[in-house]
Amino acid sequence: MALLTVEQLYYYPVKSLRGIAVDSLDLSDFGPLNDRRWMIVDSDGKFVTQREQPRLAQVSAQLTSSGLQLCFPAIPPFIDETIVAVELGSQSLAVTVWKDTVRAIVAKPASSEALSRFLGLQVQLVYMPQDVVREADTRFTEPGRRVGFADGFPFLVTHQASLDALSRRIGSDIEMRRFRPNIVVSGGEAFAEDRWRTLTKEGLTLTLVKPCSRCIMTTVDPWLGVKSDDRQPLRELGSFRRTDAGVIFGMNAVHDGAGPIKVGDQFEISE
Repeated sequence: MALLTVEQLYYYPVKSLRGIAVDSLDLSDFGPLNDRRWMIVDSDGKFVTQREQPRLAQVSAQLTSSGLQLCFPAIPPFIDETIVAVELGSQSLAVTVWKDTVRAIVAKPASSEALSRFLGLQVQLVYMPQDVVREADTRFTEPGRRVGFADGFPFLVTHQASLDALSRRIGSDIEMRRFRPNIVVSGGEAFAEDRWRTLTKEGLTLTLVKPCSRCIMTTVDPWLGVKSDDRQPLRELGSFRRTDAGVIFGMNAVHDGAGPIKVGDQFEISE
């Protein structure tokens, strides 16, 4: 039976900020624990991402024993990086991510003010509370599947062999972080994930519901926060991975069962 090995794991406490690489990923009914429960919104309550603000890739979010912290890079006139603690406020706000509008809780002003200064744009940091249910796209999975502020589904699974094949076509190494996965696996031929239906290990099943449509965010350097002048790797992907749903790379997934998922775990494939 064909097996896949988990090579990398990531979660993203704040939508569109830098992801955190981990050795073990705990799960919740939202998907990866603490993944994209926070989001940045503009003055109209609409989500703000690296699509419009690529500099967000330079900001990291870290969950500590005392709560969420934002770390801003050392940018003149600031000599050292700046760490801002995030505190949850009491104000509720209707916020929009794609076609969904849900209730969120606004953070106390310090973190929102720091983000606004960094971007030169008035923004707020908001949190999705436990009692809010935002459904994953019911065109591809059954009703009742919940998701945080991720684009559409709780998980993104990517395949190292596919990234290697893309890098060879471009002629330079592309970093997987550009695609913002939760789970990176190895094993099998490039783009075999198009045929995968479920990935299973003891106590856990990941159902791969649809290919992930890719956008201009893949052109953002995940460390420098600038878009590539040549629009790579999106341009090359578009030359051979374009479908009716757009340019695709990776698979969106939902889960049944409990974690954790650990680097080195093996999943059985069904097609």
